[in-house]
Amino acid sequence: MFTGIVEEVGTLAARQDQGDSAVLSIRARTVLTDVSLGDSIAVNGVCLTVTGVQPEADGTGVWTTDVMAETLRRSSLGAVVEGAPVNLERAVSPHTRLGGHMMQGHVDGIGTVLARTPTEHWEVVRIGLPAGLGRYVVEKGSIAVDGVSLTVSAVGPVADPEPWFEVSLIPTTLRETTLGARATGETVNLEVDVIAKYVERLLEARS
Repeated sequence: MFTGIVEEVGTLAARQDQGDSAVLSIRARTVLTDVSLGDSIAVNGVCLTVTGVQPEADGTGVWTTDVMAETLRRSSLGAVVEGAPVNLERAVSPHTRLGGHMMQGHVDGIGTVLARTPTEHWEVVRIGLPAGLGRYVVEKGSIAVDGVSLTVSAVGPVADPEPWFEVSLIPTTLRETTLGARATGETVNLEVDVIAKYVERLLEARS
């Protein structure tokens, strides 16, 4: 589980495509301070397993992870290129403060940045999402965008064939995550609140 509080922005150092999978090598510092093989680290909101770690003299290191075809197809990691910045967060521990909201690191769909509206102290970002996810997004609810826990500040009509939502990004988020540089037209990973999906499933079973 994760909380959506990005610990650092790493860099994709290398990518080795293997047909139905890929091996990603990611340069980082903070998330490697206590890492062990088999640990989980969220990369742009995708829960991945550490398969190797290579420390470097400057205090950084490169860790590797295997990404299967399902993940490559259903998240933006399928198109991530060497040199790209990525949001990183270690899995929560029993002593972790829950600063965001409970996230699984399981991407529900890929959204598209539709517009960015800067204001004096923050920036409003509108994101389009797959039609099937629109019903899980509510104003003042939580959503993960590229692994960042955010509060929904506005939503489009439920019946809109091209649903959208908006989030307001504070300076810290703009500065310390990849969302500060996401341009209009770029894609982002989305994970909706898992509680909404469980409630819907339970109601379906009752009916």
